[in-house]
Amino acid sequence: MKLKYNHQRYVFIYGCLLIPLLFFLLVRILPIFYSFNVSFHEWDLLSETKPFVGLNNFKFVLQDEDFHASLRNTFIYVFVGVPGQLLVGLIVALLLQRITRLRGLFRTLYFIPYVTSIVAVSWVFRWILMPNGAANSILLQLGLSPQLFLGTPDQAIYVIIGTMIWQAIGFQMLVFLTGLEGIPTLYYEAAEIDGAGSWQKFRKITLPLLNSTIVFSVVIASINFLQTFTQVKNMSPGGTGGPLDSTKTLVLYIYQLAFKSYKMGEAAAATVLLFAIILVLSLIQLKVLSKKVEY
Repeated sequence: MKLKYNHQRYVFIYGCLLIPLLFFLLVRILPIFYSFNVSFHEWDLLSETKPFVGLNNFKFVLQDEDFHASLRNTFIYVFVGVPGQLLVGLIVALLLQRITRLRGLFRTLYFIPYVTSIVAVSWVFRWILMPNGAANSILLQLGLSPQLFLGTPDQAIYVIIGTMIWQAIGFQMLVFLTGLEGIPTLYYEAAEIDGAGSWQKFRKITLPLLNSTIVFSVVIASINFLQTFTQVKNMSPGGTGGPLDSTKTLVLYIYQLAFKSYKMGEAAAATVLLFAIILVLSLIQLKVLSKKVEY
């Protein structure tokens, strides 16, 4: 039986959509459910038997001091990195919106770091921030004291956050530019007629009409910071989240449990807890930040 053209078109469209959907289910969804199963068993990769232990793995993780330190560090990444990333991205977007010449070039230059390998960026910054690196050379030339940067617990986590903010500027800039270009100019024209200044237009028009963009950026940035791993693995001394576990994140903690200690059950339990944290935090952000804008 030969299908009509419209039916053939829908079959082709849904057939194309089915391939990425299956890939998403196999790579994303099924491992999540499998992690739930592993979290309730004693799973160490060495023994054939994997007895059911109930909530013992969760109890172990919740009582582990390393988990508490990693959780605290992870929230520092989120609460410092997300506002910094959004603020810098919005400022760059506002500046680029005002220029008319070479706008495409500047957009490209800002976006290049985002598509650059995280490992490569991490090692470049690690080289720059070494005790005898370029950053300390500049400080010495300015008559300032050299810094340890990645070698001290007081600075290391904020240095890594700074590199993450720098690399994501291009993404946030592009998101905010899209939102800014979607705001009708008639609102600004009406505000100018009423005598509104630049700050008033930004506060009363730009920010409210960027609400949906801000919500999207906050949620995406929060998820990215909650899943921080590559930067810490490549920039911290020995890749262990040092110094003194000051930069260790939940994902690095899970990695060490699974592939250093071979405690797959406990690692899966920590993964489930991280999944719950991401889900709850995302729902809270969507609830708190989302609001209806009246035109």
